[in-house]
Amino acid sequence: MSYLVLARKWRPMTFDDLVGQEHVARTLGNAIDTNRVAHAFLFTGVRGVGKTTSARILAKALNCMRPPGTVVGEDPGPTASPCLQCATCKEIAAGTDVDVREIDGASYNGVDEVRKLQDSLPYRPARDRYKIYIIDEVHMLSQSAWNAFLKTLEEPPDHVKFIFATTEVHKVPVTILSRCQRFDFKLIATQSIAKRLEYVLENEGIKSDDAAKSIIAREAAGSMRDAMSLLDQVIAWGGDELRGDDVARVLGVASRQVLHQIAAALVGGDAATALEIVGKLSSESYDMGHVARDLLAVLRDLVVAKTCKEPGDLLDLADEEKRDVLDLAKKTDIDDLVRLHQGFSQSFDDVVRGAQPRALLEMLLVRLARRPPLIPIEDLVNRLSALERRLGGGTGPTPAGGGQGGAPRSGGSRGPRAREGRSASPRESVAKSPRDEPPSAAHAALSPSAAAPPSAAVAPSPAASPRTAASPRTAAAPEAGPSPVARRGEAKPTAAPTDEPAPSAPLREPPRPSPAGENGHGVQNGKLADWRKILDGVRVDHPELAAVLEHAVPLAISGDGLVLGYEQGSVFEKRARSKESLAVLERVAAHHFGARTKVELDFSAATIAEDTVASAQSRERDKKRLARMKGVREHPRVLEAMDVLGARIKDVQIPED
Repeated sequence: MSYLVLARKWRPMTFDDLVGQEHVARTLGNAIDTNRVAHAFLFTGVRGVGKTTSARILAKALNCMRPPGTVVGEDPGPTASPCLQCATCKEIAAGTDVDVREIDGASYNGVDEVRKLQDSLPYRPARDRYKIYIIDEVHMLSQSAWNAFLKTLEEPPDHVKFIFATTEVHKVPVTILSRCQRFDFKLIATQSIAKRLEYVLENEGIKSDDAAKSIIAREAAGSMRDAMSLLDQVIAWGGDELRGDDVARVLGVASRQVLHQIAAALVGGDAATALEIVGKLSSESYDMGHVARDLLAVLRDLVVAKTCKEPGDLLDLADEEKRDVLDLAKKTDIDDLVRLHQGFSQSFDDVVRGAQPRALLEMLLVRLARRPPLIPIEDLVNRLSALERRLGGGTGPTPAGGGQGGAPRSGGSRGPRAREGRSASPRESVAKSPRDEPPSAAHAALSPSAAAPPSAAVAPSPAASPRTAASPRTAAAPEAGPSPVARRGEAKPTAAPTDEPAPSAPLREPPRPSPAGENGHGVQNGKLADWRKILDGVRVDHPELAAVLEHAVPLAISGDGLVLGYEQGSVFEKRARSKESLAVLERVAAHHFGARTKVELDFSAATIAEDTVASAQSRERDKKRLARMKGVREHPRVLEAMDVLGARIKDVQIPED
């Protein structure tokens, strides 16, 4: 006699034996007891969860002739508990009952097969109470076959019942769904599968440990038929006794104990142990993608165990495995576990689909094991509160030089006490005037230009007038001791006695260029100054033309003529040579010099050695921007915030003027 596989040998025969589908068993049993049985049913769900088995049980329940307590010769009617002893029950279980037909929808999917079936419907059953048609994989029927089924399915004869089974219910037309009672079969829980495996092994006389049953149940992924097929495979290898390590080796999956060790290494930050375990698994030809999937499930269990005081059914694990998960979850906090799960899940697809899954898994484990510790939010709040109190001025007097322009701190003493006991110089006293104090410290840190006093933001030019040299403000600020810049070891700038002292605030903007203008080497260039004035006149009505002329060098400029030079092959040649451009330029130059001025353009220069207005403006902007960035980095409030928070400046963003 040929061998009968466990999936067929231990197929459930009654609703009480049906595992994991209690909602289906109870609904159908109550419908039979109350005589409210529909004429068409649709069973849907993934493979191996009991759809066809439930259809056979329902057929036996509707046609059983010998339920307990039945008087011989009487029709007892349908029963929710078939006897399994009568000829009807035995033939339905064996698939040989003439009145219960099982049809493969993939093979009989045409309209002609449906018509043949319809022709046999009016005839009464040969022996049973009902003619029952079980159509498996019914979603494979063609559209024409479905259309031919509509009328028959809506009003079949009283002695006919239809039971459809499918794994792809979305392919079934809605017109068919509305004519059937739909039952959705769920995935079977891992522990339910493990209990069924234990029942089967006891009846088969095979010894096994909990780890072996747990691995098989986990690999079945909710399918009882898959679990039975795997059990057949490991029995063929292990014989009369099954152990967890042997089962894991046969199926090519990591045992729960190994996965737990990797998770413990991640929680403890032990990257070396994690790599050693992965190396052993790889040497035994384990699938790294499969290992990653199971490890992700372990990390999920840890998060659930830490979050819920009583996880209950949320942890679909054996008692021993559940204890291990709970013990490991107690060793860390929920935020760290969530970070582990999130980091692993984000790279999970790379491990599964990558060309080098082992290397990807190893690098992922190393990165997670070396994660930096989390700083409690309470600590950050306390640090910010302390910083806020300091910025509010509650810890001491305002630093010398004002809130924005105080002297930078030297050495490791950055607190306000490091500056106590030192008298402010007259220059610093001027900087501390109420007029120069900003509205708030935050405004000073974010808006460097607002920190500088109006009179100190722009230094006087070397060609300052006597009126400027004799200003009261300058007279009230005699030379004092070493400036903050000098204390940092830099050379103190030398200025004429009539010059206003250089501002001490780091945030203040650099001096603007003199009206005469400068070239890139600091040499006065009167031509460039006159050329700027002419450009300002052009920009009033023709800003686009002024943008083109900014790239020209004034080779000669006077009331007699204006000669502009461009580099050879310049992209501005066409626009500058146009008659409209020359006419506008001549008109503005004549207005500037008070006489008619001839304009000439020279495009023969290989390179432009002298300054253009565009390059001068670009240098001025860069210089101003760098000065403002330096001022922000060295600002006392910024340095104090870095001390309190233990932070560093990554970048400084200065808005454009």
